[in-house]
Amino acid sequence: MKQLLIKYQHHYKDNFRLAYPVVISQLGHTMVALSDSIIIGHTGKVPLAAVSLGNSLFSIFMVTGIGMSYGLTPLIAQENGRGNKLAIGHLLSHSLIINMIVGILLSTFIIIGSGHLNLLHQEGDVALQAKPFLQFLGLSFIPLMLFLSFKQFAEGLGFTRQAMNISIVGNVINIILGITLVYGFFGLPRLGVIGVGIATFTDRLLMGITMAFYVLKAPRFKPYLQTFGFANLKAANFKKILGIGTPVAFQYIFEVSAFSGAAVMVGWMGAADLAAHQIALSLAAMTYMMASGISAAAGIKSGNNFGKKDFKELRFSAIASYHMVLVLMSFAALFFIVGKNWLPGLYIQDPQVIHIASKLLIIAAFFQLFDGTQVVGLGILRGLGDVKVPTVITLFAYWVFGIPLGYLLGIKLGYGVEGVWWALLLGLLIASVLLFFRFHFKTKKLL
Repeated sequence: MKQLLIKYQHHYKDNFRLAYPVVISQLGHTMVALSDSIIIGHTGKVPLAAVSLGNSLFSIFMVTGIGMSYGLTPLIAQENGRGNKLAIGHLLSHSLIINMIVGILLSTFIIIGSGHLNLLHQEGDVALQAKPFLQFLGLSFIPLMLFLSFKQFAEGLGFTRQAMNISIVGNVINIILGITLVYGFFGLPRLGVIGVGIATFTDRLLMGITMAFYVLKAPRFKPYLQTFGFANLKAANFKKILGIGTPVAFQYIFEVSAFSGAAVMVGWMGAADLAAHQIALSLAAMTYMMASGISAAAGIKSGNNFGKKDFKELRFSAIASYHMVLVLMSFAALFFIVGKNWLPGLYIQDPQVIHIASKLLIIAAFFQLFDGTQVVGLGILRGLGDVKVPTVITLFAYWVFGIPLGYLLGIKLGYGVEGVWWALLLGLLIASVLLFFRFHFKTKKLL
């Protein structure tokens, strides 16, 4: 163990310095949904189920946006490794256009789709309350994409702290405003589920504007923004960014939509099961986003070393990231096991919901290591520009295997929500193992 620490010591330090602000920033996306659930959970299981449904559906679109924005980060890291500052401003211009188009299109789709929740065969009261909440989430998608555009630019250059600070302040605003609007403090009307929707939109609007202003005005970015503008756009740059961003978006879509698809199946079982699913899922999503922060940092380091053609450092840094995520997710698993009975009580006081959620947290504890290692594997491979094969792996693991098995265990064989979650665990295991083999193969080939 001592030799291992000596071998990777400086990689742990470098990766941690880069990763921890990204972890906190990524965690901010999940904390919005988590705080929404906690705030609304104490008003009843139907509002909690409505927020669960809205966040589960929105999460598919959110990770699509995150994935598309990731098309910029490895390219920035690679060009920075080559010392090519002039190419970096061009890449930001093209990425911003792509992200804003994606934001407008998906925002429109979410708002229109919110009027057709009845097609998912959810309970009437749940669908009714989820509709306005989902509409506000749809409006928040455009400023979210603005935030992600400039965030990924800054992080690709290794500047990760500002996005972290903005995320922290944004979450504080979301919580304060959410509580005020949901419960009608300071003479305001009690808005319930609509209140958390308004709070989330306000939070993301302020975050997007602040992040854009910071990047465009900070002196440290001026050398990289000399070529930023929209007068000299090139199809080749759009193609490069989309060539990475689109497969990465599909990677996230396949995983998160599997959990959202699971939420629809669980919704057929009743509001109590769906509320319990949301509680366990929101906690698991929190640790997943922390792991994805390590993954993002691993992708930046891999891209930078790939640009420098320092393949030995690339492999050592990547393995150090694997070590870091295993430690993090081991603590997360222990936290879920120890807190399985009291964590659900933070959301709701319904004994039936708490009982179901406590069982799901045990399953969530088991899949923490697989969830962490698969997302880090995706990040490392993304830094190398290897995105197509990992996309096929995620499709197979979650939609060819996980969801059909979940339907078989949960619905057909009658194991209920627990059967659905065990199937998702096995899907994560398959993805984790296959992505690690892919990483091992690619980096050995480079060496």
